[in-house]
Amino acid sequence: MSNPFESQVSVLQDPARDIFPITPSDSADLPQVAVGIYVEQGGALRIDTVAGHTRTVLVGNLCLLPVGVRRVRLTGTTALGLHGLTV
Repeated sequence: MSNPFESQVSVLQDPARDIFPITPSDSADLPQVAVGIYVEQGGALRIDTVAGHTRTVLVGNLCLLPVGVRRVRLTGTTALGLHGLTV
């Protein structure tokens, strides 16, 4: 099968190359920085951004939040089915 990503250098404008499940934690960063978060069931999402700020946003079902995230906090997060997008 042909792989169009094989010889490409990743940049933020490209589609995500992978997605991983997120387990919110107040003490642990994500295994890698996410360039976005996909949310299956909406609610509050408390995140630490790559800019160093902690933010709480309300997101809907099947939402894609295009922001660089290093941690999703357990306290304050009610959204479910979280997935990090990576390049």
